[in-house]
Amino acid sequence: MRTIVYVDAFNLYFGAVKGTPYKWLDLHALAVALLKPENNITGIRYFTAKVSARPDDPGQPTRQQLYLRALRTIPNIQIVYGHYLTHVVWMPLAHTIPGQKPFVQVIKTEEKGSDVNLASYMLVDAAANTFDCAVIVSGDSDLKMPVQLVQDRFNKIVGVLNPQKHPCKALQGTALFYKHIRESALAACQFPPVLVDAKGTFHKPPSW
Repeated sequence: MRTIVYVDAFNLYFGAVKGTPYKWLDLHALAVALLKPENNITGIRYFTAKVSARPDDPGQPTRQQLYLRALRTIPNIQIVYGHYLTHVVWMPLAHTIPGQKPFVQVIKTEEKGSDVNLASYMLVDAAANTFDCAVIVSGDSDLKMPVQLVQDRFNKIVGVLNPQKHPCKALQGTALFYKHIRESALAACQFPPVLVDAKGTFHKPPSW
């Protein structure tokens, strides 16, 4: 069964990977581990955005580029870019102190485009009959309608691998199959610490 995996990188990172030692994640190995043997993975589409250096984390872009380089060692992977918006906003304090302002300025970063790009690519691929089964790696309830359309209009199978800690009832009640990504699966599906591509040898980021 021709299967394409659609990964919302932002949702995966903040839902399952951040704060763990499992950031060096092999997406193909993860898909193979969680799907059935009849799922022939013909493509992986990874929806992300390029991050910028921050005062508290100047090495963030370098680590991301190393990870994207690792992903490109996977055959049939496509990386699709949205964008991040970073701006200074006023946010309320959780606990105020008498005489202190109840708001503080913070740097807010928002990822834009990945969910729309994912839905668009999946619908176009369904219309072009490039898969029999689509697998979404996301716990975003906004994807409920695209999932429903692909199943109803194109008679395709759509499954969800949810990286979020809590169930997504909207997707769970719509997709034809649904699984939670457990930490044990992340641990078992890491790239080797040293990889080789056409440019040479490179290593997993030391802080990972």
